[in-house]
Amino acid sequence: MRPARPADVEAIAELRAVVMRPDLERLGRYDGHRVRQRLRDGFSARHTSVITTVGAFAGSVTLRPSETGHWLEHFYLAPALQGRGLGSAVLRTLLSGTDASGHLVRLNVLQGSPARHLYERHGFTVETQDAIDIFMLRPPRAGPGSSTLTATLR
Repeated sequence: MRPARPADVEAIAELRAVVMRPDLERLGRYDGHRVRQRLRDGFSARHTSVITTVGAFAGSVTLRPSETGHWLEHFYLAPALQGRGLGSAVLRTLLSGTDASGHLVRLNVLQGSPARHLYERHGFTVETQDAIDIFMLRPPRAGPGSSTLTATLR
């Protein structure tokens, strides 16, 4: 992974449209312009990492600080690279950092998305949901370097 640059926004917006299209179409909510524009409007190079494999663009992930921990957002992998362990490797890296700092992580995933299973394997549980989104959270796990906040949240 490498830090994102402002110039990465269009590649990430395009990948978002490709990755989210099947779920959004299934939910009757796909709009090609809107799905790209929402990424552009909320893009923060400061909190985003670009995922590369063999030096080529493979995806993105944003870990945005919030008052209660972090939000995991814009986690997209090129379809040809999904299901090969890359997403798990990225999550392990990010979550080891949030565990060490004692921060919980929240995210939302679309109803019916196969990505939900990836998140559940990494300790996320459902907090709330509606007809479109599932909101999940993961408290920090205890271990070397964990803060006392971990014990408080458990």
